[in-house]
Amino acid sequence: MKKIIGIIFADPMEYSPFDKYTESEKKEYSVRYSNDSFSYTINKGERELEIIAVKAGVGKSNAAMAAALLIGCDKADIIMNAGLSGAVSGCRRGDILVGEKFVECDFDLTSIGYEPGQKPDGQNFIYTGDKKLMELAEKSDGVKSGVFGSGDLFLTDKNKKNYYKETFSINAFDMETGAIAAVCDKCKTPFLSMRKMSDDADDTAFSSYREMNEAQEACLSELIVQVIDRLLNDDTMW
Repeated sequence: MKKIIGIIFADPMEYSPFDKYTESEKKEYSVRYSNDSFSYTINKGERELEIIAVKAGVGKSNAAMAAALLIGCDKADIIMNAGLSGAVSGCRRGDILVGEKFVECDFDLTSIGYEPGQKPDGQNFIYTGDKKLMELAEKSDGVKSGVFGSGDLFLTDKNKKNYYKETFSINAFDMETGAIAAVCDKCKTPFLSMRKMSDDADDTAFSSYREMNEAQEACLSELIVQVIDRLLNDDTMW
C-alpha cells in the first residue's frame, strides 16, 4: 500500500534545512512546476510513503498553486507545510504550533455586506487541520495546537495584529497556510501545518524573523520526520 505526502515550503531558508536533514535518504531532485523539488521513498513491510518536498515561493498564490498541483498532478494523499510565523496570542517566539484552524485574514468583502473573512455563495472560509495528523505531531515535546491566520503581507502593524486577534481569534500569522488549507478543504485532502514562531508580528518582527530564518534551524525538519515515522507505523492511517 502506498501513500504520497506533499510537503510545501515557502522559501529557501525553510526548504534547505529539510533537504539537509534528510541527506541520508536516496533522493531525486527535479524542477516541479517551475519549483525546486526533491522526492524520496521510505518503506515498512507492505507500506510505502513517497515524500515530495517543494519550494513553492512566498505568499498565498504560490502556496495554493503548489498544493493544487501536488494533489491534482502528483496525487498526493496528504499535504504538509512547515515554516515560520508571527506570534499573535497565546504563544511566543520559539514556540512550535500545529494548525487546528485556518483563516484568510485579508479576505475582505465587508464593503458589500459580508463578515470579515467570509466568502460568498456559502463557501467555507474557516478550515480545519487533520486531527489525526495533529495528534501525531503533538506527541513531540513542546508542540501545541493553535489557530493560524494568513494574508499576503508580512505583519508588523500592532493595530492590524490586534484587529486580526480580536476578529478571528488567531494565535499566529503567516503568508501561506490559509491558502493551502482552502485547497485541501476543497479536495478533501488531509492537511497538517507545523510553524515555529519567529517574531511577535509587531514593529520588531523583521529583525527577529530574519535572525531565525537565516539560522536555518533543524527543529521543524526533525518534527516532519517524526510525524512521517509515526504515520508509517500507525495502523489507523492505513
